Formats: sequence, structure tokens, C-alpha cells
Amino acid sequence: MCDDGRGRRTHARAAVHRTVLVVDVEEYGQAWRTTPHRLALREGLDRALRRAFDDTGVALADCRVEDCGDGAFILVPAQIPKGPLVESLPYALADALRQHNKSHPAEERIRLRMALHAGEVAFDDRGVTAPAINKAFRLLEAQPVKRELRTSPGVLVVVTSEWFFDEVVRHSCAIDPATFRPVAVEVKETVTTGWVCRPDHPYPAELAASGFAS
Repeated sequence: MCDDGRGRRTHARAAVHRTVLVVDVEEYGQAWRTTPHRLALREGLDRALRRAFDDTGVALADCRVEDCGDGAFILVPAQIPKGPLVESLPYALADALRQHNKSHPAEERIRLRMALHAGEVAFDDRGVTAPAINKAFRLLEAQPVKRELRTSPGVLVVVTSEWFFDEVVRHSCAIDPATFRPVAVEVKETVTTGWVCRPDHPYPAELAASGFAS
């Protein structure tokens, strides 16, 4: 039971575990993009996400997907393994983005940041809320993460939370944790460490293991 703020007791819906995946397009709001450019970009991002999820063997239809205008917010059910979301999905997504970019002018090309976290998510009639969702968006907005994409020749940068890195990445047989790089995240009330990889232009292992990105 919870207090609704007016002294009345109400039944709250039980929170459920979800993997939180958020993506954001670099320079989406720049003046050199027109509305038709953004519409083509949004269509391209949707198509790239669907293709990447299909290639990974994860049904996007089983996930909750919300349009963020300049990106997307995806909740992946608990029964779907987390490993493929970092082992396969980023590589499939980077490939789909490159294919899109080859056939579109510069104003409609996509470079993307992607964040991965997981935690308990609460649902109500208006949508969803959770500290895990807040953290995923904070990871995505961190300046060091934006800088890693800006200075990369690739099209995709992925940042995971410490929890996701420790529980999923470190124990993976399909990816090398040494190709992830720690970055300091300080956004609003969130102070934490994110772990960054560049699927289509990996860090050398010795660089990744050397410490925090400046």
C-alpha cells in the first residue's frame, strides 16, 4: 500500500526487472538539419534498430519502445538474456547505421550513443519510472561519453553502467572486457562510472585498461 499524497492508501503495481536500453542521435538538433532531414533520420533509426534486434535474435515487439524524438528508450523483458544486448546488438546496430549512412546525404546520417543498465521498473497509467531509467539517461548524457563519440571515426559508442559491466560484460565469453574504457559520469544528481566501448572502432586493450578517459 502507498499514500497517494491526499492521505488515501492505494495499491501500487509491483516493480519488475527490466534491461534499460537508451539511444540518442548525435547533433540531432543542429540547424543544418531540416525537418525533412530529421524525418528521414528518424525513419532510418527505427529501421536500423529493428534490423539490429532481428539480427541479434531479440524480438523488438516483445520490448516496450518509446520514441524520444532524437532517440529511443527500450525496456527489455527480464526473460531475455542480457548478454546479446552487449555482445551482438551493438555490432549489428553499427552495421545497420553504416548501411543507412551510405545511402543518405550528410544531413540524414546517424551517429549514435547507446546506454545499457538494468533494474526494477515501476509501471503506472502514464508510463514507467525507476532509478535505473534515470541512470541510463544520465549515462547517455555524460560529456565524456559524448566526447568519445565525437572523436571516434565510428558511428556508435556504447556506455554501460558499473552494474552491467560487472555482472554481464566481465563474465562474457563473446567480448573482451579489456576493450571497454571507464569514464567519469557527473550529470545532475548522478555521480558514477560508466564503461564505454566503440563496437565499430574498438579501443586497443592496453589503452582501455590504462584508466579513466580524460
